[in-house]
Amino acid sequence: MSPSQDRRQADAFGRLFKIYKFRSMIVDAERVTGPVWASAQDARITRIGKFLRRARLDEIPQLWNVLVGDMSLVGPRPERPTFVESLSVSIPDYPKRCSALPGITGLAQVKSRYDTSVESVNRKLQYDLYYLKNGRLLLDLKIMAATVKVMARGEGAH
Repeated sequence: MSPSQDRRQADAFGRLFKIYKFRSMIVDAERVTGPVWASAQDARITRIGKFLRRARLDEIPQLWNVLVGDMSLVGPRPERPTFVESLSVSIPDYPKRCSALPGITGLAQVKSRYDTSVESVNRKLQYDLYYLKNGRLLLDLKIMAATVKVMARGEGAH
């Protein structure tokens, strides 16, 4: 799978689907490097992309994914297959995230920042596992309210 195809696909219940986002990086941003995490001062992120990411508006097109049943509003964030494969090797519990429909937002997203290392992924995984075990309507409502606050403050964005 080419890097550009990998960017547009994510894993849900172990199946691939096309995930929709507003472009926030330059075209072919991973052509040279392959799939890598974005960093705080990432030169691949466009000026408009910085705004979209800070306000978390780049995720809005995923409402289509919710409407067609690929995603839910709340749940563990979907991840690209390349990362799922490598993180499943280094973090044994990582595949458990795929036991739920992925969400536009999740507990890990409102409690933590973007992934930067295996350690940060493991920290976010703990939030995802807590959600999978304890997720109920009340928790979903709390996560959605916290998401609005994160978006309004521009917290955690690169």
